[in-house]
Amino acid sequence: MQKMNFSQIIIGVLLVSITSFLAPANVSAAGWGSVTGQFVFDGPVPKPTVQRKKGDPAVKDAAVCASMEHLNNDLVVNPENKGIQNVFMYMRRAKKIHPDLKSSKEKKVVFDQKGCTFAPHALIVRTDQVVNVKSDDGVAHNTHTYPIKNQAVNFILAPNDRTGKDVANVIPEILPMQVKCDIHPWMTAYWFVVDHPYAVVSDKDGKFTIENLPEGKNDFRIWHEKVGYVERKFTVDIKPGETIDLGQIKISPAKFK
Repeated sequence: MQKMNFSQIIIGVLLVSITSFLAPANVSAAGWGSVTGQFVFDGPVPKPTVQRKKGDPAVKDAAVCASMEHLNNDLVVNPENKGIQNVFMYMRRAKKIHPDLKSSKEKKVVFDQKGCTFAPHALIVRTDQVVNVKSDDGVAHNTHTYPIKNQAVNFILAPNDRTGKDVANVIPEILPMQVKCDIHPWMTAYWFVVDHPYAVVSDKDGKFTIENLPEGKNDFRIWHEKVGYVERKFTVDIKPGETIDLGQIKISPAKFK
């Protein structure tokens, strides 16, 4: 039998050590998958309605709030692909969280006010994050939250306050909560507070992706401000190492009436 020299022994030990070090990561990665899809309006695209006409003197603080025409944003459907924006899809509770996602990388999310409109209109925030509420408008605004479990806030923002105020929500909510400006009553938005990373808001095309979900069957809720619960239990079977494409998830126009 051929004897191994000292260099060969060292190389062998190093290879075993490296393999042992990498093995847990490979096993961990194999237990997770992702899901993607698109929420679609299953009917003729509704005609947008005007919320504020340009130059309307009846609008409060018209020089800022009616400097241009604003459309209602409680139902936003893309005319090109019928995608529905601002649909929430989320786990009520996460049975398991990917190690890389146990805490938020960004500890602050921005909630702005531009043209007397909240931006974004729909927001996901985790319990380890704060919402930095600021304003880009030359008029005062009010931010009033309506949570079920957290402490409500109700404060005034001075004109053009780009420093803003931080709002913490340390308890996960059971559904998205409304946020309003009492000075300008048409201003509404929705925040959803979660204690895990498995929640998303659909984009301008109605599309969404949730990554690094635990393998197996996962139950989601689908919610929209005009409907409430679109689906209270929407089950997706996650395959390890794969992205499940749900394609178009069609929502009947009747649900929005």
